[in-house]
Order: sequence, then C-alpha cells, then structure tokens
Amino acid sequence: MLIAVLAGGTVRAESAGEGLGATFTVTVPALADVSARTTDVAAQDDRAYAGRLRGIKMLVVDDDRDTCETIGAVLEAEGAEVRTCLSASEALALLDVWVPDVIMSDIAMPGDDGYTLMRKIRARTAEAGGRVLAVALTAYGGDDDRMRALSAGFQVHVGKPVEAQQLVRIVGSVVADRVATRH
Repeated sequence: MLIAVLAGGTVRAESAGEGLGATFTVTVPALADVSARTTDVAAQDDRAYAGRLRGIKMLVVDDDRDTCETIGAVLEAEGAEVRTCLSASEALALLDVWVPDVIMSDIAMPGDDGYTLMRKIRARTAEAGGRVLAVALTAYGGDDDRMRALSAGFQVHVGKPVEAQQLVRIVGSVVADRVATRH
C-alpha cells in the first residue's frame, strides 16, 4: 500500500466496526508513470528519514541470528534503540520487562510463528505492549499472507528480501502514522 501512495495513488480502508473485518481499496496510476515518481520520492524519503528513528525503541524477532543482527544494525545506524529475539517465546518474555515502540517480526519461526506471536501480544494490555506497532517482515509475500498478517494485528506486511533504506522508510512511516492519528 505504501508503494501505491508513493506512486500517486490512494489507499482507503473501511470497516463496520471492530471484529467485523475491513475492506481496503488501493488505486494505482498507470505503470509507465509510476517508476519515475517512485524513484524521485524514494530519493527524497532517504534524505527525510536520515536519523528519523532516533529515540524509537525497536524489537526485531527472527529465528535467523544473522537476519536479526543485520536488521538491528540498519535500524541502530538510523538512531533506533534495538533489541533482538530469536523466537516468539523470547520476545514475549522480553515484553514482560521492556515495551518497544515497534516490533518487526518474521512469520515462519519454530514454535510459535509470527501470527501467533502477534495474537498473543494483542491480547496484552496497552501497558504490557498490547498496542505496540508491528511490522511483519517475511518471505511469505502473497495476498493471503498479507491479509493474514494484518488480521493477526500487524500494521504492515513486508516481503523479503527488502533493502535497508526501505526498512527505515517503513518504520518511519508506521511511527509517523501513529503520531498523526494521536493529534
């Protein structure tokens, strides 16, 4: 959906109420027009988000240690305070003592997967992390996977592989959206 907006399109969400599902309408302009605009906007966004994550507490959850370390390093380079966990159970234990602003979680993990992790987090009180912003970062990139992630409580579904600056833009955008809805 972020690409649709960056390309000059629109995204609209409608719902009859909590627990009643939602309808998302995404409008994208003609593809010939999209490439040039997306490239220009991405270059502007890279400059706009430089250091934008300063002060943001991030939790990265992925069963692959190298992935956790790489994502953590990218986010820390942009000013975020990052902690990493290699499993859903480890993440839940950390949430008992430290609540981040944003969780970025893989979906396919041994034991509880990312969907289960997010449902358990959403069952918590706000003070215990139940309203934390969440990004699903996964190799499961289909429309059904995206809808399943959003239904589990993630705000954004991102397919792997993803470039470092795209991660920074996504986190910055999710945080900016939350701040905008508070005012």
